[in-house]
Amino acid sequence: MLVIPKSGTPYNQWKLTSFTPCANVCSMSTTSAPSSSTLPGIPWSALARLIRLYNQTGTYLLLLPTLWALALAAQGFPPLSLSVVFILGSFLMRSAGVILNDLADQSFDREVDRTKTRPLASGELPRRQALMLLFLLLFLSGNLLWFLDPFVLWLAPWALLLAILYPFCKRWIQIPQAVLGLAFGWGTIMAWAAVRGQLDGPAWCLFGATAAWAVAYDTIYAIQDQDDDRRIGVKSSALLFGPFIYLGVGAALSIMLLLLCTAGWLAGIGWPYYATLTGLALFFLAQIGQLRKPIVPSQAFRMFRTHVWVGAAVLIGLLAGLLN
Repeated sequence: MLVIPKSGTPYNQWKLTSFTPCANVCSMSTTSAPSSSTLPGIPWSALARLIRLYNQTGTYLLLLPTLWALALAAQGFPPLSLSVVFILGSFLMRSAGVILNDLADQSFDREVDRTKTRPLASGELPRRQALMLLFLLLFLSGNLLWFLDPFVLWLAPWALLLAILYPFCKRWIQIPQAVLGLAFGWGTIMAWAAVRGQLDGPAWCLFGATAAWAVAYDTIYAIQDQDDDRRIGVKSSALLFGPFIYLGVGAALSIMLLLLCTAGWLAGIGWPYYATLTGLALFFLAQIGQLRKPIVPSQAFRMFRTHVWVGAAVLIGLLAGLLN
């Protein structure tokens, strides 16, 4: 509303007086408008941490054995299309797997120093949002199957079943790492079938080698949580082996090397492959020697992560042996 000033009022005072009501109205409307920062949104940071987006060690450990199988089944470099499908599938299924694990272990994770800050355990992320992301990841993974041999469609449900079972096995069996090994090893079976449309002896050797390898490296990983697992009643191979962890890990790695050698012999691979396995055997001996001494959690984690390079070395040696 415009206020007419009295005669003789200076112009600058007339201007200020006449616009004061407008200023008040604008101030009121600005204050009462809802702020966009308070509107609910997608918790991207929590979802990224939920799937371990910034730590892809698990994805590599799942992916590399499938690449072994693809290369061995193709007798060389596998088709690019299959490689892309299994790279995407490994990322999606590993991401789904850690969500399943966190959903199952939410109450346990709150009691463990290393895991109590995870999004579900800390309450930062509701279970509903975790389940929505899980279903999305499984949906995307399932759609990748349409690009593979129909035989793989019959194998895929077993991979999902093993992924669902694993988080609960630490309540039931002394070596839950064995079930993790079966889940990770099943990728080699699916990869072989994707190339050949059937399953042959070397595929089962790679499956067994991957399962044994997973028992070894996940036992090392479980050293980090020994005290907490013992306190809350969670089972693990690290607790089962106790002071003889080095023997348990050594036995698993020996089985891995034996089965990898058998797979190479059945497939007729050249000497570079066996030279690579010999080098890995020496590396394993050094790591087993480390395990004979007390290991702190940070050291156990570093030892665990070196197994990504083990998997990469097997793949390089395998390709070199096939192309020799």
